Amino acid sequence: MALVGIGLVLAVVIAVNGIYAQVFATVVKGIGMTVFVTLVAFALASLWGLLIAIMGMADTLVLRQIARFYIETVRGIPVLVVLFYIAFVGAPAFVSLFNWVITPLIQAEWVEEMLVRDFSLTWRAILALTICYAAFIAEIFRAGIEAVDEGQIEAAKALGLNRFQRFRLVTFPQAIRTIFPPLSNDFVSMVKDSSLVSVLGVMDITQLGKVYAAGSFRFFETYSIVAYIYLILTLGLSLALRRVEKSLRRSPRG
Repeated sequence: MALVGIGLVLAVVIAVNGIYAQVFATVVKGIGMTVFVTLVAFALASLWGLLIAIMGMADTLVLRQIARFYIETVRGIPVLVVLFYIAFVGAPAFVSLFNWVITPLIQAEWVEEMLVRDFSLTWRAILALTICYAAFIAEIFRAGIEAVDEGQIEAAKALGLNRFQRFRLVTFPQAIRTIFPPLSNDFVSMVKDSSLVSVLGVMDITQLGKVYAAGSFRFFETYSIVAYIYLILTLGLSLALRRVEKSLRRSPRG
């Protein structure tokens, strides 16, 4: 309740103060980009993380080692470094590979040669966030799946369910109760880490704040509003996700 009260007080200050209102009106335009980057990157990271987690629990040693190498390597590199690497190393390399693969089509004038600038900076940022968060999400999935009672899996085997059916009908529905809380924490964290895309010039909340502050020299007012918007987003998400978590706990177990 105290946080809600503080938020309301700040909202009143923004409404009655002309400077804060102007800053807010400018910076709030970046919410759409922030939400888009967060939702797409988190969805892709969840899918990729689930695949890595499944590889890490595979019967094949090579797959397990590949998954472990990916997780340990990516978790040891700062997100900002991965962002720069994907944007300025990975993207040009991908464009070169793409052009090399489709060289016959280019020569036949069926397809135009791809340029590095054709690879959107927004999608480079999304790809970097996906790669980084997938490593953490993979460990969340692994822990949740391994927490399922072995007896449940044995019972599913006795019923004649194949591996995919056991995972879809027995393992995952029970694991989601363990997975959801840390997964929701990562989602909230990605909202904040999405601000890193501003270093590539992506017009999110932080980038619009940087541009406004650089032009007006009102750094205190601008970054106070930027912090306020992120706080509202993360608090709102945390409260909503907490309600979902409670509903999952109350739902009957499979």
